[in-house]
Amino acid sequence: MRIVIALGGNALLRRGDRPDAVVEEANIDRVTTAIAALAHDHEIVITHGNGSQIDLLAVESDADPALSAPYPLDLLGAQTQGMIGSLLFRTLYDALPGRRIAALVTHTLVRADDPAFEHPTKFVGQEYPHDIASELARERGWHIGADTTGWRRVVPSPAPVRVLETDAIHDLLGSGTLVICAGGGGVPVTADRDTGALTGVEAVVDKDLTAALVAEHLKADFLLILTDVPCVYTGYGTPDQQPVLGTTPADLRRGGFPEGSMGPKAEAAARFVERTGGLAAIGALDAAYEIVHGRSGTLVRPDLPAG
Repeated sequence: MRIVIALGGNALLRRGDRPDAVVEEANIDRVTTAIAALAHDHEIVITHGNGSQIDLLAVESDADPALSAPYPLDLLGAQTQGMIGSLLFRTLYDALPGRRIAALVTHTLVRADDPAFEHPTKFVGQEYPHDIASELARERGWHIGADTTGWRRVVPSPAPVRVLETDAIHDLLGSGTLVICAGGGGVPVTADRDTGALTGVEAVVDKDLTAALVAEHLKADFLLILTDVPCVYTGYGTPDQQPVLGTTPADLRRGGFPEGSMGPKAEAAARFVERTGGLAAIGALDAAYEIVHGRSGTLVRPDLPAG
């Protein structure tokens, strides 16, 4: 079976962890254990989040006095793909002796006229007091928005159209290679309408929607979205919280899950199942093997035909 595994950003940095390299290196063992159990029997493609890492790099770039301007987000995203890809490669290389493994920096095509460019929504970087955030917005042309305890930069999150390295990933899978790709949703690029030339853009593509697109285009059998909760819950965090163990795309969308957490995961799972007829699941990293074998998580299956 061909499985695309979408690792949440908390796979390397759990809630409350300091963003130190030693912390990420320690946490990577959990990822390796979860994935290696599946890799023995299945074709595996791994995608991953990068929220904490790109926030850290953005803060460092903003504050670096040696730079005349901060690095753009597309290049910071490429840096996080290289860093996280290297950590995953090294641990999986040790855990799966003899298995071919490739970590790719991949690029995600987005439309230059995507409405998201007119309505930035994705937080990046650190929180600032309102006066400092406003000054930075004026100096650097940023959009800002109120976050939990302060103000942060907000950037567009355009819809992924295609991961440009999909054919290369397909060929690698055909040779028995485990592929790590599409980190953080991929490096966002637009293509010139006349020449096809690529240009990086100041945006962040949703990692789960990109994972669903990769799974669709690779004709995967299963999209496995791993996070830090055992399954999807309705009324999460309230006295009415209830687990959702089996569902369909239509029912999942009716759950009204928040955009900042479970919403994109639910939408990604629903899209993949609708477009391919395959299966998707959402659940905890440490239960990856059990989720694929139907013993944990939320399984999303195709809607039954009418009548």
